[in-house]
Amino acid sequence: MTVRTTFQFASIVAAGFLAVIAMPSVAVAQHPVLAACVADVRLWCNVSEGSPRRACIRTRFREFSLPCQVEIVKLGAISRACQQDIKKNCADVLPGEDRIAVCLKERFADVSKKCKETMAQAAGKI
Repeated sequence: MTVRTTFQFASIVAAGFLAVIAMPSVAVAQHPVLAACVADVRLWCNVSEGSPRRACIRTRFREFSLPCQVEIVKLGAISRACQQDIKKNCADVLPGEDRIAVCLKERFADVSKKCKETMAQAAGKI
């Protein structure tokens, strides 16, 4: 995936999962996937949590480091590819603290092929 494609893809998928990285910086730092973005969020979007931070991240995404952008794109791809699987298999799981990811891993045998392939690609196993 080229840098240009990364930017285009990110602009499409970023809105669906910005709530995750709009968490307090401490919570972001504890999330293994989003740890790559802590410095960027602090540098570019050191505003109150919630909607103001989500808006800032959307606006400043292109200024974030490439490793952070890649992690955001991966998370967005998984969110989109696994949306139905999350609803079906993890509906009772509260979001946050990586609980949805744990749920998907625990129920991996039950998730769709598309979701499995996307998770494998994001993990660098394909």
